Amino acid sequence: MTYTEAATIPRIKHDEAMEIAAVENVRLSALLRELAAPVWEQLTDCAPWTVRDVVVHITASAQAQASPIEFARQVVVGRPLTAQIGGNHWVDGLNEAQLRARTGWTPTMLPDLWDRHSAAALTARQRLPAPIRALPLLPFGSPLDVHIGWQPLRYLFDVGFTRDTWMHRIDMARAAGIAPQLSAEHDGRIIADIVAEWSGLHSQPYTLTLTGPAGGHFESGGGDVPLTVDAVEFTRILSGRAEGPGVLHHKLPL
Repeated sequence: MTYTEAATIPRIKHDEAMEIAAVENVRLSALLRELAAPVWEQLTDCAPWTVRDVVVHITASAQAQASPIEFARQVVVGRPLTAQIGGNHWVDGLNEAQLRARTGWTPTMLPDLWDRHSAAALTARQRLPAPIRALPLLPFGSPLDVHIGWQPLRYLFDVGFTRDTWMHRIDMARAAGIAPQLSAEHDGRIIADIVAEWSGLHSQPYTLTLTGPAGGHFESGGGDVPLTVDAVEFTRILSGRAEGPGVLHHKLPL
C-alpha cells in the first residue's frame, strides 16, 4: 500500500479554495432542502445547538464575511457575551450574538437565506485583494487548547470558513440521520488539506488510513502502529466532537 507523506500534500491556495467553497455552498443548500421539519430542532454534536442554530450561525458568518461592518458589529456585541455564557474564547460570544440577533429566522426561511448570503460571502472572498489576505490575524487558539499561532487573513477567508461550513454540514447530516454527500475530489481534498495542517502541528510519527469516499493513506515519520479510521470520523476526532486513539489525541480547530 502506498502512503502519501503528509508534508508533500499541496496546500489549498486561493483559486482552488474559491472553487471548493462554491461547491460546498451548493452541497449545503441541497442538504437544507432535504431536511424534514422535525429535524430542525434536533440537537447536533455542537450541543446545545440545534440544526436550526447551526444554520443560523453559518449564515450569519456568511453575512460577516460579505460585510466588514457586519463583522465588526458581531464582534462588538459578542465580546461581552463571552463571559456571560461561560465561553472559552471571544468567538463563543460572537456566535451567541449571531443567534440572539436572528431569533426571527425560521427553518422555512433558512435555505433561501443561506443561498443569498453565502453567494455574497463567496463574491467578497473571491475579490479580497492578495495584500489584504496576507495581513496577520491574532494568534489562533480554541477551547481544545490548540494554538496554531499567527495566521494570515487568507487562512480564514480561503479555507477556514469553508471548513466550518463543511464540518457543520456533517453535524447536520448526523443529526438528521442522512448520509452526507461525499466525494474524493471535493471532500477528500478538504480532508487531505486538514491532514497536512494537522500533521505539521505535531511531531509524532504516524501511519494513517482514512476510509470512505473522502479517505486516503497518509504518513509522517513512519509510525510503527498503523491506524485506520473513517475519514469523516477523523475530522470529528480532531475537532473534539469525538475521541480517538494514539496520535489522534492531537486536535485541530474545525
